[in-house]
Amino acid sequence: MSMVKQSIDVDVPLRMAYNQWTQFEEFPRFMEGVEDVRQLDDQHCHWRTKVAGVEREFDTEIVDQLPDERISWRTVGGDVKQKGVVTFQPLDEAHTRVSLAMDFEPEGMPEKMGDALGVVDRRVKGDLKRFKGFIEESGESRGWRGRISPTDAQGGGMPSGGQAGMTPTDAPIRETPGPGMRGSTGRTLPPDPDDMRHG
Repeated sequence: MSMVKQSIDVDVPLRMAYNQWTQFEEFPRFMEGVEDVRQLDDQHCHWRTKVAGVEREFDTEIVDQLPDERISWRTVGGDVKQKGVVTFQPLDEAHTRVSLAMDFEPEGMPEKMGDALGVVDRRVKGDLKRFKGFIEESGESRGWRGRISPTDAQGGGMPSGGQAGMTPTDAPIRETPGPGMRGSTGRTLPPDPDDMRHG
C-alpha cells in the first residue's frame, strides 16, 4: 500500500466545508479523473473514474462519519483497493483546514510508475486546491449530517493518518428542513429534534 497526505486551508467556516464534502455526487466538479459518483445509500457510493486513459468503476463504503470532524471510507469489492479519511479542523470562525490521508494499492505498471513519480500526491493536492476554489466561490451548501460509526461497517478501519481514538457523538444532526426528507445525494436525513418539539 502507498500513502498520500495533503492539507489545505479554505476561507469558509467549518460547517460549510464539511457540508460541501458530504455532497459526494458533486466530486466530479473538482476531482480530476472522477467522471461520476452516484450515491447508493447513506454509506455507499458507486464511482466511475478515468485516469491516464484507464477507466474504472468501483464502490466505496463510509466506515466512520462524524459531523464537522471526519469522514473515512474504503473500497468494497472490485479491483480498486484504497481507504482514506478526510478531517476538518477549525482555524477560526471563517477558516477551516481540510486534511486528506489515503492508502491505495497501485494496479498495473502505469499506476505503479505514477505512484513512484508522485503523480497521485500531486493529483490529491490539485483536487484540494480545486475544492478550495469551488467552496469559496459557491457559498453555503446543505449537507448530510448523520452519524456513521465504525460499528456500522463490517471490518472498518482507516489509514494510519486517520483520527482514531476520537470520541464520537452519536446524535445525528440534520441540515435540510423537514424530518425524513432526502438530501441532494439521496440520503434519508434524520429528524431534527427541534422539529419534533414544535410539532
